[in-house]
Amino acid sequence: MLTDMHIAVIGGDARQLEVIRKLIELDAKLSLIGFDQLDHGFTGATKGQIEELDFASLDAVILPVAGTDSEGKVDTIFSNKKVVLTKEQIEQTPPHFTVYSGISNAYLNEITATCSRNLVKLFERDDVAIYNSIPTVEGTLMMVIQHTDYTIHGSKVMVLGFGRTGMSVARSFQALGAHVRVGARRSEHLARITEMTFTPFHLKDLEQQVQDVDIVINTIPHPIVSANVIAKMPAHTLIIDLASKPGGTDFRYAEKRGVKAFLAPGLPGIVAPKTAGQILANVLTSLLIENKARKENAR
Repeated sequence: MLTDMHIAVIGGDARQLEVIRKLIELDAKLSLIGFDQLDHGFTGATKGQIEELDFASLDAVILPVAGTDSEGKVDTIFSNKKVVLTKEQIEQTPPHFTVYSGISNAYLNEITATCSRNLVKLFERDDVAIYNSIPTVEGTLMMVIQHTDYTIHGSKVMVLGFGRTGMSVARSFQALGAHVRVGARRSEHLARITEMTFTPFHLKDLEQQVQDVDIVINTIPHPIVSANVIAKMPAHTLIIDLASKPGGTDFRYAEKRGVKAFLAPGLPGIVAPKTAGQILANVLTSLLIENKARKENAR
């Protein structure tokens, strides 16, 4: 149970609603910031503004998957009021205070490090990333079906990157009858790609490999699908970029060339917010219970 723990949930999308429900079940004291337009009333949770929040009493803050922007602003789809998390606010918190976010950036890293507070990046955890790859794959399949006039079965699909998401995407498209080739750099990844019966290639050969491809699915959060690469693709190729913003695709050149290209980070929150929220809620509650135990042992 999370009795006596004061947790602020700041901003976010429908996934956060599942997190809130779970925390209420566990008897946490909840402050909801950026939810003033939400019709749903959560018994045991208090809606408010960030200026009213007593940071000195907080044990944790839960941010949306995207965390903050480079100036500390937090996305809030349930409010039209600006919400900003600052270093001055973090400085008021007790030493055991923890910030939980899906991903981070230089701003969030800096304000937590400067204040010597713990920052947990949930999407760097294997369990979250693997569970999250399930709705990501379903959303990718949905987008491919919507934006092509041919079947996945028999099509030539290229997956760039063989991390936790890339592996799930490649396996699912192969199960539907696609001819899947996977690009990676690390020798152990190329060996695993071969063992799993995909067609492997080194990313240095990407320009040659895309010349007959129907669908490209990128999971690498660095510029990889460049103008030179897109220039070698057939005009009908569809690009789905699953990497975090700004993705790894030259979208400007893709549009100029007439190649369909979509940046689609956060698919779980779009296609299956309930499931995606439950994944986050389960992991978060385990971490918060551990945090509470450490706090009590330190007394």
